[in-house]
Amino acid sequence: MKSNEPRAENIRRLRERYRAADKRTKGSILNEFCLTWGISRKRAIALLRGQGLSLVARSGRKAVYDDRLVHHVVKLWDSMERICAKRMKAAIPVWLEFYHPEDLGPHLRAQLLKMSASTIERFLVRGRKRIKGMSLTQRDRFFRYKIPLTNSSDKIVNVGHVAADTVAHCGDNMSGSFAWSLTVTERISGWTENRAMREKTGNAVKSSISNLEQTLPFDLASIQTDCGSEFLNYTMMCYFQHRTVPVLMSRSRPYQKNDNAHVEQKNFTHVRECFGYERISDLDLVPLMNEIYREYWNPLHNFFLPQMQLLEKERVGSRIKKKHDFPKTPYERLKLGRNVTEEQKEILDRRMKSLNPFTLKRGLEQKLDLFFKLLKQGKSGRKAA
Repeated sequence: MKSNEPRAENIRRLRERYRAADKRTKGSILNEFCLTWGISRKRAIALLRGQGLSLVARSGRKAVYDDRLVHHVVKLWDSMERICAKRMKAAIPVWLEFYHPEDLGPHLRAQLLKMSASTIERFLVRGRKRIKGMSLTQRDRFFRYKIPLTNSSDKIVNVGHVAADTVAHCGDNMSGSFAWSLTVTERISGWTENRAMREKTGNAVKSSISNLEQTLPFDLASIQTDCGSEFLNYTMMCYFQHRTVPVLMSRSRPYQKNDNAHVEQKNFTHVRECFGYERISDLDLVPLMNEIYREYWNPLHNFFLPQMQLLEKERVGSRIKKKHDFPKTPYERLKLGRNVTEEQKEILDRRMKSLNPFTLKRGLEQKLDLFFKLLKQGKSGRKAA
């Protein structure tokens, strides 16, 4: 082989010798070729026979999007809490206003905005290199007869109808004390608020709902819960009914999770994806959990992470075909509500303008690092004791 000879030229030169050589000489040529280029013997034979060398341009259409976008797509996806490609497609125009890396020029930025959801998914596949939860719902038989069942046939058209549920941070052991999370979801917009609690009692749930009501951009009209005793009790009944405008309470059927589907799915996306399935027995961490929920986690989801809502589903043979609407953030859906006042919309707009998704994400990561560091220290201290 000549010094600095291109591979294609070397193959052309060896192919003539290989075709005219006897069996033993062919073996020597193959050995030399494999050692020189570091390829297998079968591959070398194919190349010297003219079967594997492409001297023309590669077939197929040229790439439309720059490969450098892989890094930016993955970085945005990670900042968006790893949502699906369809939701990410709807979120990118908002997030790009705050995303200004040095290597993302106007041309790449235009390509990123032009990408379809399927293209985003392919770029994510190129770039991106669970404990099961436990149900601790205890049914209260007496209050089941005082709180009506949810009427699934009623269509909701106004904002203010919420669903609520609790999540246990008990790990795989239900004994002793541990933290709880309350999830409240508005059923039309998907607006979700969370609060951490030291215990699962009627007073604790009442205090948490009272606290998050101060941050809700709408007035409560009704609340739907499961049959847990933390919701079906006199404390909660008095809290919702003894007010100027009473809030209607309703309950889902026992063992029918889909009756409360709006909030059940948020138990994973808004609680488990944030704090995981770790046991949180150090109740001094509850204020830090509430700070994470209130200042970082909930604003990030409500203002900057689009959600899709199911429009209809149809069974086709053995499969169920689902049709979803265009992804929108809870903030965008809330502004479309029939009974949302102009004053409430202005408050939402002012809050939106004061937020930056990347600032929220950085603050969230710092607080979560601190939280899990303190959680680990607490576990180490108990083991040492």
